[in-house]
Amino acid sequence: MTPQELKNSILQLAIQGKLVAQRPEEGTAQELYAQIQAEKQRLIKEGKIKKEKPLPEIIEEEKPFEIPEGWMWVRLGSVLYKLTDGTHSTPKYTTDGVPFLSVKDISSGKLDFSNCKYISEQEHQELYSRCNPEYGDLLLTKVGTTGIPVIVDTNIQFSLFVSVALLKFDRDLLYNKFLKNLINSPLVQIQAAENTRGVGNKNWVMRDIANTLIVLPPLAEQKRIVAKIEELLPLVDRYEQAWTKLEDFNRRFPEDMKKSILQQAIQGKLVEQRPEEGTAQELYAQIQAEKQRLIKEGKIKKEKPLPEITEEEKPFEIPEGWMWVRLLSVVDIATNLVQPSDYLDYPHIAPDNIEKGTGKLLAFHTVEQDKVSSVNHLFFTGQVLYSKIRPLLRKAVLAPFDGLCSADMYPLNTNINKKYLLYYLLSDGFNFQIAEAMSSRVKMPKINQTELMKVLLPLPPLAEQERIVERLEELLAMYERLKRVRGN
Repeated sequence: MTPQELKNSILQLAIQGKLVAQRPEEGTAQELYAQIQAEKQRLIKEGKIKKEKPLPEIIEEEKPFEIPEGWMWVRLGSVLYKLTDGTHSTPKYTTDGVPFLSVKDISSGKLDFSNCKYISEQEHQELYSRCNPEYGDLLLTKVGTTGIPVIVDTNIQFSLFVSVALLKFDRDLLYNKFLKNLINSPLVQIQAAENTRGVGNKNWVMRDIANTLIVLPPLAEQKRIVAKIEELLPLVDRYEQAWTKLEDFNRRFPEDMKKSILQQAIQGKLVEQRPEEGTAQELYAQIQAEKQRLIKEGKIKKEKPLPEITEEEKPFEIPEGWMWVRLLSVVDIATNLVQPSDYLDYPHIAPDNIEKGTGKLLAFHTVEQDKVSSVNHLFFTGQVLYSKIRPLLRKAVLAPFDGLCSADMYPLNTNINKKYLLYYLLSDGFNFQIAEAMSSRVKMPKINQTELMKVLLPLPPLAEQERIVERLEELLAMYERLKRVRGN
């Protein structure tokens, strides 16, 4: 049950007379209704209020539920002394003066003067002679967002636009807090929804508001009902806080679970370590030796030395036998810019062709179909393609074929397990470092090689990398099944 459903349930019990006990000594609604009508007749005779048109009789078929003996079904308009709305003409606004409120200024359920318009004192007095909201009266939204009641809780004078109705009544005979809760109940809200008319700016017209079916308990019971509602609402608020946290957890759970799995993997907590598989230090030495061989053969260029790794840089503990390395010490950016006109039938991949955070390649076209005109990188099967634009979106993929990719992507070569590298690029451990490295950026983020030089990678032995990838893919398959079951 949602918090709103719980509130509705409480209000429904309240207006069905099931929230508090009935007490015969408090009189009956029939007696109260007779007092309201007598007072109305007196005010009409004195010229203080206008005589209304008769409202339709209430027939049995209209009554949606049973109410206690001593209660009464009535039309809303029959217990009001005045039901009107604000001016139907747009006034001349001023920079200051008297507040002029419309539906937007009360749709939060409270009077809000913070962003209202203003009119002159003279125009206010003209409008106020017909529609005069005063302390304790009830306002009701009737255009756009309809059916929101607000008690006037200020002595500040203000005027109203047509989108707001004014309900006046004898507060010695009808409790304004009860009336507000009654209007918020499903009984009235359903009628408001059914009778709100129009396509664009929908309107709950005055006649339909007056005809709204409501329940009338004795006055003392109205007050006891409100007291009980106010006793329960803090409990509902606490329920809402807990429910919101649970909903937020449920909404984030599959994605948070995936992030946690990736983080566990790169921290060495997904599979056990095996001494017989060697160490990362031995693997790193082999990678550097192979690099030196390729440099001597002229197949790759000699790089600038990377800065030493300090203890302060290491973001978390890794297992013995692992090693912190700079990403670019085990990964090469394979810059290979070509003219797309020479590769028109090649597949073309841009960041938009890669699904966020999954390492999956989406639909793509050929270079010719995408009408590629600017220079692109030529990439080869098995390279990891990493989007350097908006890297926090976690867009990386293992290339399943040769093709061209946007210049906003890096094709990466590596001697470590390519899938381990891919999953690392998708992890929080990597992306938090990227965010740190790019923290000074103001415009659209784009990671460059200088910033990538700062990034660390936790390096396990090669055989362990393979076992990590195997376990990761088992768990991520479970994650995908969970997402489907949950409909995420």
